[in-house]
Amino acid sequence: MLASNSRFNPLVDKLSLPPVPSVAAWGRAYDGAKGPLIDLSQAVPGYPAHPEMLRLLGETASSITYTGYGPIEGDQSLRDAYGAHVADVYGAPLAAANTHVTSGCNQAFVCAAMTVAGPGNTVLMTEPFYFNHETTLAMMGIKTAFVPCKAEDGFLPELSAIEAAITSEVKALALVSPNNPTGAIYPPALLETIFKLCQQKGIWLILDETYRDFLPEAGQKPHGLFNLAGWEETLISLYSFSKSFCIPGHRLGAITASEAVIGQVAKIMDNLQICAPRAAQGAVAAALPLLAGWREENRQEIGRRAEALKAVMEQLPDWKLDAIGAYFAFVRHPFAGVGSAEVAEKLAKRAGITCIPGVYFGEGQQNYLRFAFANADAETIGRLTERLKNFSLS
Repeated sequence: MLASNSRFNPLVDKLSLPPVPSVAAWGRAYDGAKGPLIDLSQAVPGYPAHPEMLRLLGETASSITYTGYGPIEGDQSLRDAYGAHVADVYGAPLAAANTHVTSGCNQAFVCAAMTVAGPGNTVLMTEPFYFNHETTLAMMGIKTAFVPCKAEDGFLPELSAIEAAITSEVKALALVSPNNPTGAIYPPALLETIFKLCQQKGIWLILDETYRDFLPEAGQKPHGLFNLAGWEETLISLYSFSKSFCIPGHRLGAITASEAVIGQVAKIMDNLQICAPRAAQGAVAAALPLLAGWREENRQEIGRRAEALKAVMEQLPDWKLDAIGAYFAFVRHPFAGVGSAEVAEKLAKRAGITCIPGVYFGEGQQNYLRFAFANADAETIGRLTERLKNFSLS
């Protein structure tokens, strides 16, 4: 934690500095002795955007049409395209009116959390948790409570543990599927059971589906929640265009929810940003139907990278692959009693492998490292075998 300074907002001052830059600094200290740096830290696509995506971005960025403010909820062209897209993905009667475009999925989470909870309220999260969700809530004075997820359960929560954690102060449960940091994919049946519990208890289910385009099977329906009666009063779904279109720098995300929720989000967005980046909206509106085949090829490529990492871990009996899916693997390191930050720092500086320490996802995760394997191709992932096999802390 940083030293407290009474001149700053204490809700912000008490937070640690962002973790990704510190990990990047460890990587810059690597001397290259083991070969090129293998970056498994931040979740970014390890391949470039499609040339057509770049062409569209160039056109929209140079167009006067996109230099002014746009609708708070998002440009109608993208809302129409995305509304039709989610209707197809979920097989549900969704439309543009159920969508709100945001500047990235982190902002979508800010809007969703502010819509349903305020200072002093509680939002439940699973642990390990996505650190940006936890710090977002902390900055807003929203309390967090955690439902532990165990390796032996595939890092999926037990329904009884969720139910036990729901108190009168709880306004929402926030889940990520496929999960960040573990990669765990919530089965549709489990999500439905959790949804019905939230519905029964009168709390919201905020479901971050940033990585839904990288499920292991083509055309796999993430869940059927949008077909359940009364979903509008319980479910808020979040999404990011960054990973599927390889444009994280353009900051574009979306919320899918009831029209009532979308109206509340518009109030928040008008004060946060007025509208999401418009050139990117115009480009993605055109690219969404055009690049479906390319996105499917990328889903398959990410699957190949996952298989490559599984093959590596099979050769390393001291390292345990406790979960893997979509973009991430949660790996148990072999150094009992040593903090994950120390292991990750030395792994970066000595072996040229950058990854995120498990402690950033919860104090109980000291034995783990998060590998964002989507960043590296299969050949690069194969180089992990020798580096991890020969790695020591001494």
